[in-house]
Amino acid sequence: MSDAKPEIWFYHLERSTLDEVLPGLLEKTRERGWRALVRSSDARLLEDLDARLWTYRDDSFLAHGRADQPESARQPILLTESSENPNGAQALFIVDGSDMGATEGFQRCFIIFDGRNETALTGARVRWKTLKDAGANLAYWKQSPEGRWEKAA
Repeated sequence: MSDAKPEIWFYHLERSTLDEVLPGLLEKTRERGWRALVRSSDARLLEDLDARLWTYRDDSFLAHGRADQPESARQPILLTESSENPNGAQALFIVDGSDMGATEGFQRCFIIFDGRNETALTGARVRWKTLKDAGANLAYWKQSPEGRWEKAA
């Protein structure tokens, strides 16, 4: 892992839900050979994501585990409420506005927020400004009318 600052990518959900978007982003992360850490401060959301990653497609699933279960360090995708990185993930996913914690060691951080939720939108704007002022390497992605992701900033 590197001590360099990671890329921080904001994903603005407008047409899709977290359940629809997260599995695809995790698949792409795994295709790169990276491990992923999905962080949420909401235990119920983590439970829902845990179930969703096993069933999001009829012909596939994403192998993953929870940080509070045995062998968590071996998981390619780890769901957690903690700020630790026990599986040595290169990609960090923040899915509910929870604290990013230290980002050293990650290659890329994904901040996924629901643009239809005013609180989430306001929080993302504040986070963007704070990170930009700190000199972070930022990118902003939004969905096209056809549902494809386009880099907007």
